[in-house]
Amino acid sequence: MKQANAEILREYGPFEGVDGVHGVTFDGRQVWFASDGQLNALDPASGETVRTIKVGADGGTAFDGQHLYQIADRRIHKIDPATGRVLHTIAAPGDGGDSGMAWAEGSLWVGQYRDRKIHQIDPDTGKILRTLESNRFVTGVTWVDGALWHGTWEGDESEIRRVDPGSGEVLESLTLPSGIGVSGLEADGAERFYCGGGNSGRVRAVRRPK
Repeated sequence: MKQANAEILREYGPFEGVDGVHGVTFDGRQVWFASDGQLNALDPASGETVRTIKVGADGGTAFDGQHLYQIADRRIHKIDPATGRVLHTIAAPGDGGDSGMAWAEGSLWVGQYRDRKIHQIDPDTGKILRTLESNRFVTGVTWVDGALWHGTWEGDESEIRRVDPGSGEVLESLTLPSGIGVSGLEADGAERFYCGGGNSGRVRAVRRPK
């Protein structure tokens, strides 16, 4: 397994009125992050929040190229980002214990925090298609360039891990400084991961290994 220290490129926030950052996703221009009761669109160049959508938002966030998906308690909402309207709702696989979420290859991938699992689910029905086991708590989840990464956060220790999507084996690990947590996780498709900072109310950009 490859191991390295995470390189934090930039910190955003804390944001006014945001007590905690949950899910994080990227739509090609804006970083969306979930806080209690709303989704927030962050301009990563200016660091300003440019828009909010009022919706239950206490877990992971994902973007499929057209729609946002948001965990809200025991449900996952499919949202039109232009209007903020909820278009479809399915049951979340962890029944309230869900954490991060990502979109890849026509499926949603949903972390189950304390159960240390990642589920691949059908976005239309919520049916579980595959389950991967982890040996750490699972927070954020992201796919980039065919690789599955997830965040971990236990106590004062956090990592961003690349895992084998078939077996769940850890292939690579980036360790964050002690005391810095990772809640949501998303890659921008280039050099950055965007990481939710939990109750710090921050979003951090971390360099993605080549």
